[in-house]
Amino acid sequence: MSIYLLSDTFHEGVVNLPQIKVTCRDIDLDLTPYDALIFSSKNAVKAIDLINKDWRKIPSYAIGEPTAKSITKLNGNLVFTSNSSYGDDFAQEIYQKLMGKKVLFLRAKKVLSNLENILKDNEINLKSEIVYETTCKENKPLHVENKNSVFIFTSPSTVECFFSNYEWCDTYQAVCIGNVTAKALPKNITLHVSKVQSIQSCIKIAKTLSKIYL
Repeated sequence: MSIYLLSDTFHEGVVNLPQIKVTCRDIDLDLTPYDALIFSSKNAVKAIDLINKDWRKIPSYAIGEPTAKSITKLNGNLVFTSNSSYGDDFAQEIYQKLMGKKVLFLRAKKVLSNLENILKDNEINLKSEIVYETTCKENKPLHVENKNSVFIFTSPSTVECFFSNYEWCDTYQAVCIGNVTAKALPKNITLHVSKVQSIQSCIKIAKTLSKIYL
């Protein structure tokens, strides 16, 4: 049985099948007015580092460990990491910490959470800036030898792109990184949701399923 990871992040024991292309915006962005930065993905961290490296001096608030690690790796000023990987929960965790600050939310073109609205409803002085965009890759035909293979979906966008490229077999198994991603899948699909929102946790579940269905 094969395990397909719908990401370009290398992990031993899985086949990478990336679905998304990330394009960083080429813009001029003045960061001097801001007291805090909000990051809801590691792609936003990579994007702002290409746009203006002054972001590293400004206190950063991160959703989840992968985003926090990206900030730290690029020598950013990480001051808070959310316990949750859901945007709505993240907003509830940080709004009191952001009172009285001028805040910039660095985001994708398409955002599924209500993070921005929640913060504004709580009277946070917030501006958002699109720093990157995700689009679907044009993938080659997929030849799956084992019909009991497991596919790991890492975001709603990977779900959308996968199903625009490929057909689903009833014997496949799906592992989702979280509930938001799981909700994006068609309802007739057998799926398993990781309690810990990390690719490593998803792979552990997929390997367990592989042993069961061998």
